[in-house]
Amino acid sequence: MTGWRLVLQRLQALPQLLQFIVVGGSAAATHLATVGVVVSLTGMPPLWANVLGFLVAFIVSYNGHAWLTFSAAQARGWATVARFFAVACLGFVANESLYAIALHGLHWHYFWSLAGVLVLVAAGTFVLSKFWAFKARTA
Repeated sequence: MTGWRLVLQRLQALPQLLQFIVVGGSAAATHLATVGVVVSLTGMPPLWANVLGFLVAFIVSYNGHAWLTFSAAQARGWATVARFFAVACLGFVANESLYAIALHGLHWHYFWSLAGVLVLVAAGTFVLSKFWAFKARTA
């Protein structure tokens, strides 16, 4: 068995909540890295860079959740992408609001503020993803 197949097999054996944490952690790391790189290289304000980070991380998040976390539901296609994007956008509104408070109200460091906000928003994302966005549709 190849290394990637073994990793995938082990990930599939994890409980769904741990799969969500692995995929969400990967998406959050992608989000943070994107914001860090964009702010460092371009000097773009963190709240604007956060939009780019969200869009890049969405690709990681959707694919990971569709093919791992919620794969048993077999909910794929444009309707599922649209529902998950709605969930992600709702999470992003909460993210951006809390992030603005952390940056401008509390004057916390942009990178660590975003890390904390991403963790806070994740719980709501899991619930909405599981029970709506990736819910198996009956014919």
